[in-house]
Amino acid sequence: MKLSVAICTWNRCDMLRQTLERMIQLEVPPEVSWELLVVNNNSSDGTDGVVAAFDGALPLRALTEPTPGKSHALNRAVAAATGDYILFTDDDVLVDPRWLAAYVEAFRRWPDAAVFGGPIEPWFAGDPPPWLARTFHQVEYAFAALDLGGEPRPLGGFDVPFGANMAMRMKEQRERRYDPRLGPRPESGLRGEEITLVKQLLAEGAHGWWVPGARVKHYIPAARQRVSYIRDWYHGWGEYLARTSPAAGGTALGGRPLWLWREMLESECRFRLRRLVARPEVWVEDLKAAATAWGRFRAYGAPPHAAGA
Repeated sequence: MKLSVAICTWNRCDMLRQTLERMIQLEVPPEVSWELLVVNNNSSDGTDGVVAAFDGALPLRALTEPTPGKSHALNRAVAAATGDYILFTDDDVLVDPRWLAAYVEAFRRWPDAAVFGGPIEPWFAGDPPPWLARTFHQVEYAFAALDLGGEPRPLGGFDVPFGANMAMRMKEQRERRYDPRLGPRPESGLRGEEITLVKQLLAEGAHGWWVPGARVKHYIPAARQRVSYIRDWYHGWGEYLARTSPAAGGTALGGRPLWLWREMLESECRFRLRRLVARPEVWVEDLKAAATAWGRFRAYGAPPHAAGA
């Protein structure tokens, strides 16, 4: 069995160095070979030097994708991969030493499955502010944190993996590409490039499995431990929903239906008021609702996006 591990990176060379250092500790099962694809997505920092420093220490292939946007970088990795499976993680992640081995066990246990995912634990820079510590389970998706339990289980519905810890069989992955209109890129907080593809794959009848032993830790810098980050993330989520879900009609004002105006303004007012008087567990839900509504408002009427475009 041959595996391809893919990391897409953009201007995070210091974090990438830690990620690659942890990769050296991976346990590789017998009769398994692997390659590590690092896709430089038009970085302007010292990324190339960091990657070059690990030549020889890892089975590394350095790739370049000049077009900004994570979907472009993901597609570059898919096009270059030579493995039977491709494992995805990020440039700010520490993989468990048994990460690769746990996925190999899952591939062998469920040879007909096409998609797999594992736990993503938060790795905070310092101590999170009290409001975030109290509400983290309510906003964990904004940090790509995921834990579906300690036992294997089928994937489906809302239980789908995130790109920081995901694997796909190359048979299915080669038939699909990540939609370049979705996913993070400069000047855009739009989300959903990976979950859109995975959900479509599962909806078409493919099988997926949760792999609790394939653990990673995802870095959360101080800049993301702020209310403004939560707002920005859910704003991007609202844009994603507007582009992937059918839009309800209704009487329009300024090109947007009145119900969307009302939802946006009411949720924003609730958040601003309750932040002054309510517990974080209450106002953080208002923040999520307001930011999502603003995102849907901004993207309302935009051309729909399809997975695998």
